[in-house]
Amino acid sequence: MFTKNKDGASAQSYVPPADTSKSAPSRTATRSTGVASIICNDMEIKGSIKSEGALHIDGVVEGDVTAGDITIGATGKVIGEVKGEAVKVKGEVLGSIRGRRVELETGARVEGDILHASLSIQPNAIFEGQVKHAEDPLKTSAPKAARPAGSDTASSTTKPASTDSKPASTTSAHGTALS
Repeated sequence: MFTKNKDGASAQSYVPPADTSKSAPSRTATRSTGVASIICNDMEIKGSIKSEGALHIDGVVEGDVTAGDITIGATGKVIGEVKGEAVKVKGEVLGSIRGRRVELETGARVEGDILHASLSIQPNAIFEGQVKHAEDPLKTSAPKAARPAGSDTASSTTKPASTDSKPASTTSAHGTALS
């Protein structure tokens, strides 16, 4: 590693770095350690987040979140789609959730649709949206996002004119058909 040049002074020779791909732990080994990446309550992130491991959110994320296990803490808020193997919500989600195991804990607030294989909603959790069961919710296409809060105008669905002259149905903001 060190060599002496002609005048007797030592000089450092270049040694290439070791191949880190061989010595780095595998993704499954990292994932099984149970250590979550944390977004603290004083952080705001604008943009999407992807991780194969666990993620704990106590701050605000404006963007889609994809991870193995996702916990949205009591002070956490996600504005966008949340997608993971296990999704636990204690805080707020404004957007759709897709997960094999979805848990809405006491104090949680979700405004958006949930596509799940297993769903648990504890007392005093607020949920506004639609729920759909799927064998593999991570591979199925995402549910449509819920209507934004404060949108009180009803959307209408028009049907082509038919011979029985039924009126076109109107759907309220909560999905109830009105005639």
